[in-house]
Amino acid sequence: MSGLAFREGIMDRIRIREPRFDEQAYLFVLAALEHCQSNLDARRHINGAELARGCRDLALDRYGLMARLVLEHWGVCSTADIGDIVFTLVDLGFLLSQPQDKREEFLAVYDFDRAFEKEYPWNCANCA
Repeated sequence: MSGLAFREGIMDRIRIREPRFDEQAYLFVLAALEHCQSNLDARRHINGAELARGCRDLALDRYGLMARLVLEHWGVCSTADIGDIVFTLVDLGFLLSQPQDKREEFLAVYDFDRAFEKEYPWNCANCA
């Protein structure tokens, strides 16, 4: 992912609306959306909880034990942050939403501590 970037001017527009997140966070969420779609039999709308779980799965797949650290380095510390990224992209016209889509769909889908540490597949804290 290190070589990906938005075209010139796009990140400037995003930062005006929502400056909290690194450019890589936005690119990652878009990649997670495509990751979710690629795991479906047919393309369809992905709801907030599905996308949040897709972000978790992709982060664990790409970054392993470092997943939480990488996301937090980009400013993403909760599933609500994923929703803020999505709705920033929607507000700017980079993603489409459905009338039923709400930021609340992203609230507390999972806890980062549990998802990236306590329930990590190789976590030996659960091996007793």
